[in-house]
Amino acid sequence: MENCAQILSQHKLTQEDYEKILNILGRKPNLVEIGIFSAMWSEHCSYKSSKIYLKDFPTRAPWVIQGPGENAGVIDIGGGYGAVFKMESHNHPSFIEPYAGAATGVGGIMRDIFTMGARVVASLNSIRFGEITKGDSIGAKHRYLLRGVVAGIGGYGNCMGVPTVGGEMSFESSYEGNILVNAFALGIVKKDEIFYGRADGIGNPVIYVGSKTGRDGLGGAVMSSDSFSENSKSLRPTVQVGDPFTEKLLLEACLELFKQDLIVGIQDMGAAGLTSSSFEMAGRSGSGMKMYLDRVPMREEGMTPYELMLSESQERMLICAKKGAESKIAEIFAKWELDCVVIGEVTDSGKMELFWQNEKCAEIPIAPLSERAPILKRPVSENPHYLDSIGTLDEEVLMAKNPKDVFEALLRSPEICDKAWVYSQYDCSVQTNTIVPSGAGGASVIRVKENNKGLGMSVAAPVRLCYLNPREGAKQAVAKVGRDIALRGGRMLAITDCLNFGSPENPEVMWQFRETCLGIKEACKSLNTPVVSGNVSLYNQTNAKDIYPTPSIAGVGVIDFIDNVLQSVFKEEGLEIYLLAQKDSKPQFGASLVAKYFGNSIKGTIAEIDLQNELFLWSALCVANEHGILKAAVDVYQGGVAMSLAKACVRGNIGVKVVKDLSFKELFAEAPTRVLLMLESQNVEKMREFLRDSNLTLTKIAILGGDLLDLGCIKMPLKEAHKIFFGEFQKIAETL
Repeated sequence: MENCAQILSQHKLTQEDYEKILNILGRKPNLVEIGIFSAMWSEHCSYKSSKIYLKDFPTRAPWVIQGPGENAGVIDIGGGYGAVFKMESHNHPSFIEPYAGAATGVGGIMRDIFTMGARVVASLNSIRFGEITKGDSIGAKHRYLLRGVVAGIGGYGNCMGVPTVGGEMSFESSYEGNILVNAFALGIVKKDEIFYGRADGIGNPVIYVGSKTGRDGLGGAVMSSDSFSENSKSLRPTVQVGDPFTEKLLLEACLELFKQDLIVGIQDMGAAGLTSSSFEMAGRSGSGMKMYLDRVPMREEGMTPYELMLSESQERMLICAKKGAESKIAEIFAKWELDCVVIGEVTDSGKMELFWQNEKCAEIPIAPLSERAPILKRPVSENPHYLDSIGTLDEEVLMAKNPKDVFEALLRSPEICDKAWVYSQYDCSVQTNTIVPSGAGGASVIRVKENNKGLGMSVAAPVRLCYLNPREGAKQAVAKVGRDIALRGGRMLAITDCLNFGSPENPEVMWQFRETCLGIKEACKSLNTPVVSGNVSLYNQTNAKDIYPTPSIAGVGVIDFIDNVLQSVFKEEGLEIYLLAQKDSKPQFGASLVAKYFGNSIKGTIAEIDLQNELFLWSALCVANEHGILKAAVDVYQGGVAMSLAKACVRGNIGVKVVKDLSFKELFAEAPTRVLLMLESQNVEKMREFLRDSNLTLTKIAILGGDLLDLGCIKMPLKEAHKIFFGEFQKIAETL
């Protein structure tokens, strides 16, 4: 092979990789084989830098039907049904081409769900940008990226007829060179009708279905496994182009296919396209496969085997069918006006044999790529120096700030103010199952008509805390989504994760990754919430600047009594507001929102979580809600008690008067395991009874009523707060 060093460099392969390839093949590889190795050994496909830390996650529980290793995880939700869900990243493509990148991210995660035999019923998103309030070119760029990403998410999801019911976002300078777009989808399936991505049965046909293959997305998996530089715009051709209308046809065709006993397995052609789908299906089964690439439906002339194997054209599936079922399968896809072509067959060789116009163009053992890809143990810095570079936080200067100024600034900050500009672009009511949509705060809830239960779902990552203390931040991310679900009256059953980090070649980033995984492991074990699926996105780095460690955690839980979903809006005159928190809770300013905006630093002391107290809080909330004594409840999160109280009151269009003297720190500092409850006075003692023998305490802090937000040292007319809270984000987002 000519110019070997140059070709290896173009494919992000090292000389050591090349020596392994020579050993596996027993000869020199050709270009097609180099491309296949490059894709399958990329970080995006092989998890070679992260796998050693992911293997220790708790993944089993009596209600787990399918854990990591398939297209998505599945949990038992009762009545003979399962919830299928997963979250994945589409970060690099969305930074290069925001609309197409975000849209195809949504399309890809939906295919992972309906490939399992499920109908997709809900989606969430977790998106992160640079500081969009800046008046410079960086601020303008990230407002442009925000507009494109939101339009892409809404455009694809709305056309698919899948409700986007919630999400979260944050804005930090660390994302100026790498935005994050993490997409979550959930589907419902009968427990005995789940399909897997496998290719069993010697002689069974391998069938290509869906859209034709083009050159869009070529090399996307490799591109997503590398850092950005000033030349990132040249990567635009590696971004896939999606067509939600075709995907809708593909979804319906697949669901019709699943009703008949025609197939062995099915796999989405996602990252690395035909390469990953074929190798993964055969690898899981220990089979071999022959494919005849000149049979692949093409939409461009002159395509080569290399391009056909590595294209990431969207809306395509690979099926392992039962022998003799070809004609019936073809009839189904013809009905939906989709391509359906037999392109190969399952063998017992353990090899992938590729043919082009009757000549073999590649032959590669499957297991070394799918099941035994290289695992790296990258250097880890035990004393990360970046923590020393963060400026110190002067709490005395911070607490000397005018509380009214701080309150107003936080209320209008993009982290706090209402995101109607975003979620109004998403259809949340399609399918008529949405009970709690975006904009209500906390977890979203859908009705499962099949078993008359509810599903609560939430997504979070406290990124500033994760930067200061990755292990603690990860624990609090898991706890946050579980708390959100408990605040709806549900119990979180499992999580999916999307772990976004900088370059794994940086030992400090690998320390962040290791610590994060340890935090997730500890929290999931203590809170009895296994990890059933997930994704890792590395190399989120531009010009040597890494993003904050961002473990996006999405939790899913069952609400048994759908008519008893707990609300998160305060709106009843005369009712009392109580703070439920640990007896020894000590809110801190470290990594807080007020420290970011008024302390010129996120450093400082952080409040650590006690996972047993957190678990008791979930239980107390669920029991109290079952007894009907809670009128509403909200989490105390960013901005502390002041912001949580203000948001719940503004959303309910009611004033409030604080009856307890709250200091600046009590108003704005942050800590986990704290919620605000709206109670009738006759139910206070009942609530305290539920807290007996726990380390939680209930403290009355306010009474609802009037048209003034009166927090003692802070007073703001409700009308003014309403205008700021509901109007500010649109002003920011639409500024050119």
